[in-house]
Amino acid sequence: MLRSKITGTGSALPDTILTNADLEKMVETNDEWITSRTGIRQRRIAKEGEFTSTFAVAASRRAMDMAGVSADQIDLIILGTITPDFPFPATACIVQREIGACNAVAFDVSAACSGFIYGLSIADNYIRTGAAKKVLVIGAEVLSRIIDWSDRNTCILFGDGAGAAVVEVCDGEKGILSSHIFSNGSYWDMLYQPGCGSRNPASNNRTIDEGLFYLKMEGNDVFKHAVRCMDEAASTALTANNMTPADISLFIPHQANRRIIDATAKRLGLPQEKVFVNLHKYGNTSAASIPIALDEANREHRMHAGDVVLLDAFGGGFTYGSILMRW
Repeated sequence: MLRSKITGTGSALPDTILTNADLEKMVETNDEWITSRTGIRQRRIAKEGEFTSTFAVAASRRAMDMAGVSADQIDLIILGTITPDFPFPATACIVQREIGACNAVAFDVSAACSGFIYGLSIADNYIRTGAAKKVLVIGAEVLSRIIDWSDRNTCILFGDGAGAAVVEVCDGEKGILSSHIFSNGSYWDMLYQPGCGSRNPASNNRTIDEGLFYLKMEGNDVFKHAVRCMDEAASTALTANNMTPADISLFIPHQANRRIIDATAKRLGLPQEKVFVNLHKYGNTSAASIPIALDEANREHRMHAGDVVLLDAFGGGFTYGSILMRW
């Protein structure tokens, strides 16, 4: 049976760092308040002239370098993002041109913070069916462009960046064991961007006057659903593979909020040493969150041959999902 395996990872982040101390000068907040409620100490912010594709391209090149794969060998490019360069074409097509992936099919996936998990699941299924052999999966965001910097409840949470992975066909026991993706549209209006779509187009004065182009979130409600859904996604993956939390070598969750990460790990019965966290450095980078963390964990040698690694995400939609793999 064909199986897919991650053979290279990469990430790219803006140079500009926005600390909690910097935010104290912008809104009514302080470092202790932010850190105690979120675990975030700083985040990266794109500067003028940097776009979602800027970081997606850089992360992709690093992933391909690690995998030893050239751009013309890529069959498929899948990019998870909610902050594309343009409404169309897909930012994946821009990445395709920039890296020279002349033989690839390219498209975006809009699944918010679950975008990379959705993309990896699609890549895995393409490879398992024989429809592709080498896939580039990317999560990239420039969330700072849709954040209301006067809203202390949201501006403290988000950051910019990108992560990528090269996924190739393999055989044997290693690779992606299973992928599981879910959605529940009943709660779409708890985390969304009201403006700049067909309901509230950018040309509408109300969109500008009421700040409808900014991200909106019901924080407390999202928190409750996030913990429950991430637990469900993780448990589904373990059950599907006849495993228990004790079999997990490393848990890489979506880096949204330290309390969500801790609550999910507690539900699964995972000790802190098995949970990878880099939230304090980058904040919530949505679809880029897991691939950035995966690349850091990989380059820090937190994963070894044969380790069981669990990826787990939750995002607006609501969307959520998990990937279980043997490294």
